[in-house]
Amino acid sequence: MTDTSETSRKGTVAGLPARERRRPYLTGLFAAGLITVGLIAGAGATIVAAPRDSVMLMQPTSIAKLSPYSDVAVKGKVAEIFGNKFVIDDGSGRALVETGRRGEGGTLVAAGETLTVQGRFDDGFIHGDLLVHADGKAESLKPPRPGPRGVLDRLHGPDVDTVVPGKPG
Repeated sequence: MTDTSETSRKGTVAGLPARERRRPYLTGLFAAGLITVGLIAGAGATIVAAPRDSVMLMQPTSIAKLSPYSDVAVKGKVAEIFGNKFVIDDGSGRALVETGRRGEGGTLVAAGETLTVQGRFDDGFIHGDLLVHADGKAESLKPPRPGPRGVLDRLHGPDVDTVVPGKPG
């Protein structure tokens, strides 16, 4: 009998050694860590698997018929380049196209190049959203999406999946 009372004085509570008492705490901490890692991995997988934006190409309109505050598409030749802006000429008129940060340096388009620009006609010029070059290569001019969905945009640049009316894919 004295042996049991001595053992309880030396570190046992309710018949368990001291190291056995700490296990539920460590097990709970380990489980919380696993849940946190799982949540972070799941969020990362969701970001990577998120569908990219697709763009529907509009039918080009002549510059002479552009109406203010509307979504437009214009096909023509690049007449002049001014930093991140360029002038497009389609024969019926000329329009200034603003390309935003992607066009800085003037290397986005070349003078004399034929292309289609899609965007919003506002304040006398076109705020470009999409450039489609003569070879069919499309470039998005939109800034990256905010938050976690824009991580891939910021890492690799925006991808553009164009949907051409009347063509599969």
